[in-house]
Amino acid sequence: MTAQSVRQESTWRTMRRGLALSPELRTGLAGTIGLALVSMVGRAAVPVAVQQGIDRGLRAAGGPDLGVVGAVVAVSAAVLAVTTLCGYLMMRRLFTVSETALAGVRTRAFRHVHDLSMLHQQGERRGSLVSRVTSDVDQITQFLQWGGVILLISGGQVVVTATVMAVYSWQLTLVVLAAFIPAFVVIRAFQKRLAGAYATVRQRMGALLAAIAESVVGAPVIRAYGVSARTAKRLDEAIEGQRRAQQRALRTSVIGFSTGEIAAGLALAAVVVLGVRLGIDGSLTIGKLTAFLFLVTLFIQPVQIATEVLNEAQNAIAGWRRVLDVLDVAPDVADPAENGRDLPPGPLDVAFVDVCFAYPGGPQVLSDVTVDIPAKTRVAVVGETGSGKTTFAKLLTRLMDPTSGQVLLSGVPLDEVRFASLRSRVVMVPQDGFLFNATVAENVRFARPSLTDEQLTLAFAELGLTDWVAGLPAGLATEVGERGEALSVGERQLVALARAYVADPDLLVLDEATSAVDPATEVRLQRTLDAVTRGRTTVAIAHRLSTAQSADEVIVVDRGRVVQRGPHDELVGDPSSVYGKLFASWLEQTR
Repeated sequence: MTAQSVRQESTWRTMRRGLALSPELRTGLAGTIGLALVSMVGRAAVPVAVQQGIDRGLRAAGGPDLGVVGAVVAVSAAVLAVTTLCGYLMMRRLFTVSETALAGVRTRAFRHVHDLSMLHQQGERRGSLVSRVTSDVDQITQFLQWGGVILLISGGQVVVTATVMAVYSWQLTLVVLAAFIPAFVVIRAFQKRLAGAYATVRQRMGALLAAIAESVVGAPVIRAYGVSARTAKRLDEAIEGQRRAQQRALRTSVIGFSTGEIAAGLALAAVVVLGVRLGIDGSLTIGKLTAFLFLVTLFIQPVQIATEVLNEAQNAIAGWRRVLDVLDVAPDVADPAENGRDLPPGPLDVAFVDVCFAYPGGPQVLSDVTVDIPAKTRVAVVGETGSGKTTFAKLLTRLMDPTSGQVLLSGVPLDEVRFASLRSRVVMVPQDGFLFNATVAENVRFARPSLTDEQLTLAFAELGLTDWVAGLPAGLATEVGERGEALSVGERQLVALARAYVADPDLLVLDEATSAVDPATEVRLQRTLDAVTRGRTTVAIAHRLSTAQSADEVIVVDRGRVVQRGPHDELVGDPSSVYGKLFASWLEQTR
């Protein structure tokens, strides 16, 4: 099989798979095609009416017959009215169906991106992933709404028009077809080149959106380090790359369009010359020749338009392929769904059994980790930066799966637990304390939407945060801004902790949740957390060792291995141990 046939097969396969993802596109398809057929036949009927008006009306044997002319005009007006109405109804149906179908594709693509593992999301620029759900799907929508309509009408119009032309004069029809055959060959060849050109366009657009997103999100860092010029240069390069890719694709498309123009000019010239000759011989009436010229125009128009539409089709197919590429990525952290199990009720115990983990292409981050954490125990996991603490937390909450070994909650392997059960019973407070662009109250209610205002106020009171809430501009109705940027880093973490508290989990995982809080707030939070974590299993990834001091047990991780374990008072007794050195260093920093 040649490379060209492989590319062609890939294009058709992409179209078939894309349409299979949008079953809504088949809704009412028969009715839509019926309306299109009526519209196409109506267009071809006008030249026939012109021919009848000339030959049987204006050039009647006894002189012009105004009755025939009037009848032809009335019939033509009725046909045009029906054709216009059918065209309107067809386009309305196509627009409605395509919007519904592509909304479904966008939803499925977004949910799939959301279900992909953190490893995959970290391996690809977020802006590029977002572009597949936004601009790539938009490109498909535009093609289906405009290009799809035009191709549907144009294809039928060419067939119907060619049939009527052949009835009038098979000789002239052959001339028209002969003029366009070379053009079809050239256009087909350039369409294959366009497939690659527009694939590059969609890739460059993804890179451009990624660069813009990074620049907007990272604006404070860019200003702080005075690197605006370098950032602008990166954006300029991304914009220039997208512009060049678009220009290359357009230059290729212009060649195909120009070829169609040349073929159209040759066809018209040949029809005029040969048509006059046939008219002189008496083989063709003036009315038939006039009608044939109208039909040639109807034949040429969709061919020329189709050339441009095919360019848009290649752009849409490139976008569809990028969406399918994302959907083809199987989540490596998959929800067992109906085949999974629910966690048993009550506080959860934790077991790591010979767990190893390595990021793709990198060394092992965790090696042969085997630990048991009894239910209702408060455990602090400590270690130097890069020792594997955060990876431990991500494996425990199944944001990632271990390379080997097993993680179990109350005896149930984590990869067998349904996500609905896992997420309702296990809650993690990440280090960055991400907030949504909403109020403080709405951010907390993400964990428990049914929470009333009274329950929300009580929750903050139990956390000892009543005075902090009272100090906010609008209390719990205070807008936190995008990513919580209207609050300080410490305040964002307070809201994140409140959100975890109202979720009432059986296993609470804190990934350095107090690392960004000032000492005074940390003391207050620590007292509150003592009460909050009582009665439930808690695993705290501790950066500040004050967290370890209040824990029931400390697990010390060094270079991916568990090297010590026990109560704080016992571990700190050996100043030469890993924990002893960590604690001494922490004390030195806090003085």
